[in-house]
Amino acid sequence: MLSKDFDFEKSIKELEVIANSLEKEQISLDESIALFEKGVKLSKDCSEYLESAKQKIVALTEAEEERDNNG
Repeated sequence: MLSKDFDFEKSIKELEVIANSLEKEQISLDESIALFEKGVKLSKDCSEYLESAKQKIVALTEAEEERDNNG
């Protein structure tokens, strides 16, 4: 479960920084692994956030359609 202070846009930017860092050959294997692990977690968090947003949109759309059909 995501914390209330999760910032999707900040996480996406951080993923971009991580990806750029991993493309460089000047970082150590240990640092690469640590960045990769952080990137996987950020990716999972972003996916969870997007899925939650999708569910909210679907629920709102269905509620609106139901209201239109009953009114």
